[in-house]
Amino acid sequence: MKNILLVLFIFLITNTLISQNLDAILEQETLSTTNIVTSTFNGTRIMNGQSIETRQKGVLEFLIQHRFGQINSGAYELFGLDQSNIRLGFEYAISNDFAIALGRSSFEKVYDGYVKYKIIKQKTGNETVPISITLFTSATEKTLKNYDPLDKPSFSDRLTYTSQILLARKFNPNFSLQITPTYIHFNTVSGSKDPNDIYALGIGTKVKISNHISINGEYYYSINSFDFLKTKNSLGLGIDIETGGHTFQLIFTNSRAMNEKGFIAETTGDFFNGDIHFGFNISRDFYLHKAKDEEKLY
Repeated sequence: MKNILLVLFIFLITNTLISQNLDAILEQETLSTTNIVTSTFNGTRIMNGQSIETRQKGVLEFLIQHRFGQINSGAYELFGLDQSNIRLGFEYAISNDFAIALGRSSFEKVYDGYVKYKIIKQKTGNETVPISITLFTSATEKTLKNYDPLDKPSFSDRLTYTSQILLARKFNPNFSLQITPTYIHFNTVSGSKDPNDIYALGIGTKVKISNHISINGEYYYSINSFDFLKTKNSLGLGIDIETGGHTFQLIFTNSRAMNEKGFIAETTGDFFNGDIHFGFNISRDFYLHKAKDEEKLY
């Protein structure tokens, strides 16, 4: 009987020590874990503007963007649906953090190309990084033939360059915020007194209301602007719908163009006067390279 009690006592003591040791190991592993925050936004675009997001290595994103005419154009134009502008674009992720893209817009027949590079990722856990930062730079060429044949612009005259720093934070699973300082350089401008360099500040938000639906807002404030065009600040409201392999975005915006130089610096519609364009973005991903699961989800 004494031997049985002794064995039972030793078992209980050993079991308690092992449990305490396992708890300490698990606690230490938890403290030493660093999680990379992902899905700050649903796609590579908040609406018109870029988000901090890049696709996984080897993913080719095909992006279709539509903007119809102004809703206040009336029933004769079917409230803008009779008019349509489209941009088709391809973005390829060379790595998880670096992407290149090409696109073409029907509005002003603009070709664009850009690169995105995520330099800092938001992290939680043992190593905390409060925000994500992505660098973006693009060039566009306007090929619309709306000039005097005797005064044809050169290739250089038709170029515009945009540089942005995208700074974003996912505050919780349901709310994200992005700030976007922007610099745009036009090689040529319409008005003799208009600046060649435009400075702007963008802000974008995502509010998640279900597992597959979120509401987005986007606003770009131009610090200086074109007097000749009587431009307005770009404003947009929209809904994101995630459906498997693609994201569908419904958008209401006063901007007609779908490239940075167009919607940031050349928007002429007044959102609050009814100059609103309904449109959508739809993206589809093609996996050209088998991606590795290298990041932990937030």
